[in-house]
Amino acid sequence: MAGESTRLKGLLGGQAASKLAKHRGIETVGDLLDFWPRRYRTAEADLGNPRVGDFLVAVARVETANTRTMAKRRGRMLEVVITDGRSRMRVTFFDARGHEHKLVAGREFLFAGTVSEFRGNRQLAHPGYATLEEAAALGELGDADHTGLIPIYRHVPGVHPWTITRCVRLVLGQLDEVADVVPPAVRTRRGLLDRGAALRAIHAPRDQREVHAGRQRLRYEEALVLQCILGQRRLAAAAVVTQGRTPREGGLLAAFDERLPFELTAGQQQVSREILDEMARPTPMHRLLQGEVGSGKTIVALRAMLAAVDAGGQAVLLAPTEVLAGQHAASIRSMLGDLAEGGMLGGDEHATRVALLTGSMSTARRKAAMLEIASGDAGIVIGTHALLEDRVSFADLALVVVDEQHRFGVEQRDALRAKGTTPPHLLVMTATPIPRTVAMTVFGDMETSTLRELPRGRQPITTHIVPVQRPGWVDRTWQRVAEEVSAGRQAYVVCPRIGGDDDDLDGVDLVAEDGPIDDEQDDGERLEDERPERPLSAVEEVVVTLREHPALHGLTIEVLHGRMASEDKDAVMARFHAGEIDVLVSTTVIEVGVDVPNASTMVILDADRFGVSQLHQLRGRVGRGSDPGVCLLMTATESETAAERLTAVAGSTDGFDLARLDLQQRREGDVLGTAQHGVRSQLQHLSVLRDERLIEDAREDAQALLADDPELTEHPDLRATIDDWLDAEQAAYLEKG
Repeated sequence: MAGESTRLKGLLGGQAASKLAKHRGIETVGDLLDFWPRRYRTAEADLGNPRVGDFLVAVARVETANTRTMAKRRGRMLEVVITDGRSRMRVTFFDARGHEHKLVAGREFLFAGTVSEFRGNRQLAHPGYATLEEAAALGELGDADHTGLIPIYRHVPGVHPWTITRCVRLVLGQLDEVADVVPPAVRTRRGLLDRGAALRAIHAPRDQREVHAGRQRLRYEEALVLQCILGQRRLAAAAVVTQGRTPREGGLLAAFDERLPFELTAGQQQVSREILDEMARPTPMHRLLQGEVGSGKTIVALRAMLAAVDAGGQAVLLAPTEVLAGQHAASIRSMLGDLAEGGMLGGDEHATRVALLTGSMSTARRKAAMLEIASGDAGIVIGTHALLEDRVSFADLALVVVDEQHRFGVEQRDALRAKGTTPPHLLVMTATPIPRTVAMTVFGDMETSTLRELPRGRQPITTHIVPVQRPGWVDRTWQRVAEEVSAGRQAYVVCPRIGGDDDDLDGVDLVAEDGPIDDEQDDGERLEDERPERPLSAVEEVVVTLREHPALHGLTIEVLHGRMASEDKDAVMARFHAGEIDVLVSTTVIEVGVDVPNASTMVILDADRFGVSQLHQLRGRVGRGSDPGVCLLMTATESETAAERLTAVAGSTDGFDLARLDLQQRREGDVLGTAQHGVRSQLQHLSVLRDERLIEDAREDAQALLADDPELTEHPDLRATIDDWLDAEQAAYLEKG
């Protein structure tokens, strides 16, 4: 008998185990049972409707079989026509040996192979096949009375589908009693199958209702384990004791508020109250602040930082790029004025200092910044990963603010928090709107605040699609840019590549034009797209083209990308901010935080290759001043899926709606990243959108279980699975580091 941890090599033997391990990473019984069928079929399959690239499995009779010599290669090929009684299909073997005496007219077989096309006709080239007797013995034809569904698994190179079925049936037949993670009371309340029944329902179902019940049970299990992990993290965080940080009356925060030239929105006021209330408690704040591009997150974060300084501590802002860190430092110094000149001539009596620390600063500047940080003279510290170095120490770190959390891993965030003499409060900001169940699944160990309304004065942004197949539209795009510049405004042109090498993508998370394959809808392995890959627009090439374009003659056009030296990037941004550059040709380094109010226009080249949320982020860089913004999405795509993405972005400015679409159209892992939560790599089948209700149920059940038994000592199987997940997370972290 076998358990889920039993290695397949000793159980199956032969080549199947090694090929499953090599091509799909399947090494144990549990791995194999986690390898769900892509779809199911009945004993009869229709040859008439397959798509090119489908992995077809069908019972069919050989109608004709002929061998012939080949014109350009040695040997003989076998051409067979098979029929299921309704439709016909050609089957080809380029080497007839071993097949011509088996595949004779009148005999029936089970055929399996990838559908290809030759001269306009669908065919199977070198498929696997077995007699009906062989197939029945392997369970490939369902039960003896031909009832039940037949699972079709994702193709494993070198392994016939019925071999996978045989392996799964063998494993199920030898499986001991299965450890069940979901407690019996929860199973009963939610109407769930036990784990063993769920595995059999997935791999040997009688009907689709069984398949659905099996999937729901196993998805719920993943959701429950994750929600228990997040719940335990929340309990652990609540047990930590720290120093409450309350701003003093008439101090730095009050002085800043008095000088604000505008009134905070109702949302900003409410979120600020939530944050300041939490910071005043003796338990570390652990909060996510999400909001639309331009919703005013920075001012809310700055008020929290000033409160920390007022309470005698320091606040640090961790930014993902040097450009953004420099922008934050400049904008915060500008907002504070003489409140950022502590100890200097002309500085306000309540003032502090703002220190900037990045990896490319000169040694002298770094030493000066580190001295200000260590002494406590700098109440507000802004920087990049350089802040994580062991040499950087703080006098009294009270608050950590992380900008764009998806760019940082949990371990980086925690490394910075470890620099506090007492555990600092944590505020994580993201401008990527997060659907509710995503927040539950990815940031489930944090409280969430959301800014939905835009500050008064933000201008509307209109978005249009420009097909490059229409040269007149392209020319009109550059004329429009010239018109905006002649009216005293500025423009961005965004490219996915820098130039030179093909692998010089700079911050763009490329999306396949046709989107991802849906594991549940796709019928098998798809063939590689035969269309030649289009070369993507590159900054270094585009800037040359634009400087030569008649409509842009005489304009100052410069470049910005991640491969430039830090001081060069800073100089370009300073000139663009000052209005000395008319058109900035850039990669996505301008995606987050770059604030140039005079920039009114953005042209995004190869827009079809950007994700929905990234397009929304990018266009948020325009319309930040007194003039309305315009965003032009230039594309050469012929893909309907990509066109739908662009149409959605052009038709909506609601980042939350677009974030849901982004998740629907792309693999969730691509959107969510892999660094935020290591345990999410354990999620094989759970979808944060499709399984919203299930995740909510699991969160509710996890909270109830942990309220009664925080260590889950009464639920050893659940506790053991949690330990396994956390061990895998730690292993992945060590491998990365």
